[in-house]
Amino acid sequence: MTFREFLSGMSASNYIFQKMPYEEQIKKAVHMIKEAEYILIGGGAGLSAAAGLTYSGKRFVDNFPEFIEKYGMTDMYRAGFYPFPNEEARWGYWSKHVYVNRIEPEALPLYKMLHEIVKDKSYFVLTTNADHQFYKAGFGDDRIFATQGDYGSIQCLRGCHSKVYDNIKMVNQMHQARRDCMVPSYMVPKCPVCGGPMTMNLRCDQYFVEDDAWYKAEKNFGEFLNKCENKKTVLLELGVGFNTPTIIRFPFEKMAKEHDSISLIRLNMDEAVVPESLANRALGINADIAQSIEDIGNQFCECY
Repeated sequence: MTFREFLSGMSASNYIFQKMPYEEQIKKAVHMIKEAEYILIGGGAGLSAAAGLTYSGKRFVDNFPEFIEKYGMTDMYRAGFYPFPNEEARWGYWSKHVYVNRIEPEALPLYKMLHEIVKDKSYFVLTTNADHQFYKAGFGDDRIFATQGDYGSIQCLRGCHSKVYDNIKMVNQMHQARRDCMVPSYMVPKCPVCGGPMTMNLRCDQYFVEDDAWYKAEKNFGEFLNKCENKKTVLLELGVGFNTPTIIRFPFEKMAKEHDSISLIRLNMDEAVVPESLANRALGINADIAQSIEDIGNQFCECY
């Protein structure tokens, strides 16, 4: 199965909230993971938010006071689409965003606990998160497919060539030099091919660059799917809502529906409804993701 075929999943017609007590849900999740031959993790924005990388509220106010005062920004998500007056201002914001979400945080406890749960299994990670936390927590580069890009990379704004560039050194320098929410003009990156502006390597339009590393990760993902689709597999979906459900949520449902050997565990603070048609092969835990993973991890580790 290719990634494009995987993305052809459609929404289930009927969803239900399961009424099983929380403690029993945790026990069932532990049993499902323990018995699985393969585990495919689907990591969404809710997972990183549960880990502490929230984009609004106190964390945003504490880290972006000068941007709030100057531009009236309300959260990091909307700030990413702000119509900045010039490149110095745009990179002034993005240098701060990348620093606080990609460079400064070490591997967070929630991601490390998740790695402890699956490290001895045959697993793979499909994620829409760009914060690099799966890599930092030790999941392994060859077992991760970050489909939407990474805060640690930049590309030509118009995608004039299929290459992305590491931005960590550049962002650290910008972070030190930024004044009044802007970076010096000499620090604004220019495309080395066409000389035009550069931007973050994040999927937001038709110019998103899929480089050699992206295609290698896609190939690894496809090979994993071919191995696990007829085996006893658990789809462990974490923090994936209905914002971009066509990348993880709907394809996971389709996989479970088409293969009796595949089960779905869905952890979500507010949207853990599961397809009614999957019956006992679907488990939806509608609770704090961090607490659920901690409880699963504690019980899972006791089994060994």
